[in-house]
Formats: sequence, structure tokens, C-alpha cells
Amino acid sequence: MERLQYGSIPHGGTLVNRRVEGDEARKLAEEASSLYARELSPRELSDVLMITTGAYSPLTGFMTEADYLGVVNDMRLAGGLPWTIPVTLSLSPEQAGKVQQGDRVALTYAGRPLAIMEVTDKFSRDKQHEARQVYRTDEEKHPGVSALYREGDVVIGGSVSTFGQFPEPQFPEYQLTPTQTRQAFADKGWKTIVGFQTRNPVHRAHEYIQKSALEIVDGLLLHPLVGETKSDDIPADIRMKAYQVLLANYYPESHAMMSVNPAAMRYAGPREAIFHALIRKNFGCTHFIIGRDHAGVPGYYGPYDAHHIFDEFAPGEIGIQPLFFENSFFCNRCGNMATEKTCPHPAEDHVVLSGTRVREMLRSGQAPPPTFSRPEVVEVLIEGMKGQE
Repeated sequence: MERLQYGSIPHGGTLVNRRVEGDEARKLAEEASSLYARELSPRELSDVLMITTGAYSPLTGFMTEADYLGVVNDMRLAGGLPWTIPVTLSLSPEQAGKVQQGDRVALTYAGRPLAIMEVTDKFSRDKQHEARQVYRTDEEKHPGVSALYREGDVVIGGSVSTFGQFPEPQFPEYQLTPTQTRQAFADKGWKTIVGFQTRNPVHRAHEYIQKSALEIVDGLLLHPLVGETKSDDIPADIRMKAYQVLLANYYPESHAMMSVNPAAMRYAGPREAIFHALIRKNFGCTHFIIGRDHAGVPGYYGPYDAHHIFDEFAPGEIGIQPLFFENSFFCNRCGNMATEKTCPHPAEDHVVLSGTRVREMLRSGQAPPPTFSRPEVVEVLIEGMKGQE
């Protein structure tokens, strides 16, 4: 296979850029002051950022009805391109009466205009149907479904152009756009790059599969998600310190780098695995790691459903090479990291801790064993989790 030249081709062929500068930005800012203002939630703000920087390429705005229905029902945009998660902007009943198809709407955050949306479509959606299709359940206790049910039934679609200053990012030195990560890969001379999605601290099992993947590519992009997550997930600021200490002590600087993904978690399991792969494709990755229960919620998805969903697309159609890994663990009898594929020993010899159990241990000041997590990481997490409920 011919090696790609510094990263992958963006999804749809072109990296979207909806950021307006200079005189055009000043004109949009002036126009925004006279338009109806739709205040964005933190999740919607992250979607605007992902759209306008090209992370959601080929989307140029929030989905129209044709794209929405194609994604919900067939996992494809209206033109046939694979896409698995709806990216929508809804309206409350009060807002719905004030916005019509053909309008231009100012998108604001904390009262500050950031963007203008050209409303080319306005439609109603069936949220229960969307929940069953995207999340495989309509139960409100599922965090993704719960977030969906809090949104409005009426949706507006259309292109978005940003002109205003976004709020200062939480981790500015790691907030790289797809254009910037691609340039970083070129500067490092990396032609093949594996991306790793995480919303949790990196433990030894994660480290094992990352380094296994590194054996066949030039570089690793550790790409933690720092947008909206569940309330019981470890906060992003604590996780970032843990990532930093791990990279500093256990990864070669010439073959690993970190940038953050500002998107919100959907917890859509298999569909989100495809979504995450497409996002990393836009950031320039050529490969993407899919582990056990990717983006899952206990009780809703099979442990390897996120692997199987890739079979629903033609070979090469997603445009990024998935690397499938089984559940990994430290085996006390093997004396090293292993998976069920490589280890013959029974489960009682495996060091396996649930995320819930690890959080309980950290909050009580108890350290998970070094066979589960690096001591330097544990130290950061225990300090950070003191007093966390």
C-alpha cells in the first residue's frame, strides 16, 4: 500500500474552514447585533467550534432534514457519505416561533455573538426514534438519550460562519485545530498517525494498545475529549495532568504528541466509534484505535459492537484504518500485559478494575496497583480527586 503524505485526506475531500476574518468579520459582527440571538449551550458551542475548524468536515453547519434523516436512519449524509451522529441545533417552543426558514440568526455564548447561521431548513424530529436508532435505546437513564430529550423538538439547519472570539479554552496550548495537527505531523515527518480517543485517565491497558499500534505507524496522537461528559467521569483538568505526566515519563517525544478534542461525548457506543474515527481522520490521523466497549455505557452495548459496526461499511469507505484491540490487562502469571487472545490463564490471574471501582479508590486515597496504572499517574489522580463526590 502506498504511504500517505502527512496524514489522511479529510472526510469528503476538503477540510472545512468557516472562520471569517478582517473586514468580513466586522461586517458579520455588525449584522449580528440586529439579528435574533440564539444562545448556545456548552455542548452546542463545542459543535460550532468543531464545525467551523473543519473537525466535522464535510459539515459546514448544523444538519438539514435530509442529512439528519439520512444519518439517523442509514448512517449516511444525504449525499451518501458515511456519518453516524446527528449534529443538530434545536429550538424551544418559544424560540421556534421566532425563527423561520430563510432567516439569519446570531449564535451567542454568555451573551456574546460568535457566529451567524443561515437557516436553510426548519423541521420537527421524533426524538424517541432518533434515540432508538442512534443510541439503541429510548431509556432516559442513558446519558446520551437524556441529553437528547432535554433538547427541543424543532430543529434548524444551515451553514455557520464564526467571526467572534470563542471563550478562552481550558487547555490553550493543546487546543490545536485540524489544520494545526496536520502541520505538526508534517513538521515531525509523520506520514502515518494513529489517534487515540479517551475520556478517562490512561492506564496500563491503554498504554499497551497505544504502544502496540505505534509499532506500525510513525506517531501517536493522544487526543482526549475535553468537552461535556457525564458527571461521574473524572474532570478534564485532572485527566490532563495525568496525561502530561504519563507522556513525560513513558512515551518517546519523537513519536507521541497530545492535542485535545473539544467535542462533547454522546455515549452512543458503536455509532460514536465511527464518529470518533471520522473526526480523527479530519485531524489528519491515518489509523484509529478501537478498543473494548468504545464510547459505551454499561448495559447498552456488547463489548465489541464498536468493532462490528465497521463491517456495515465497504472496505476503505470510512477512509481511516481502524485498529481493533481486545480487552487488555496485566496477567500476574504471564508477568506482563496481555489480552484474551495472547494469555492462556484464568481471569483470577488478571488485574482488571472497573472505572467505578477505580474512581472509588482514588476518592478514598487508595492507589490502584502499579500493574493497573503508573504510580506517577496515580499520584496525580489521588491529589486531584480529593474531595470529589
